[in-house]
Amino acid sequence: MATIKIKQVRSAINRTARQKATIQALGFRKLNQVIEKEATPQILGMVNKVQHLVKVVE
Repeated sequence: MATIKIKQVRSAINRTARQKATIQALGFRKLNQVIEKEATPQILGMVNKVQHLVKVVE
């Protein structure tokens, strides 16, 4: 399956616990960190839920 690169561009401070948990579940630890994940429906759904905090890097 294809992979996508995701970059955290905004902080999770002052966000709901659910959004913080999603950021952590995606594997982010620091701001501006880029991670590579497989483009499964579960991962794409998580990215969609926190789309205001992350950016998909091509």
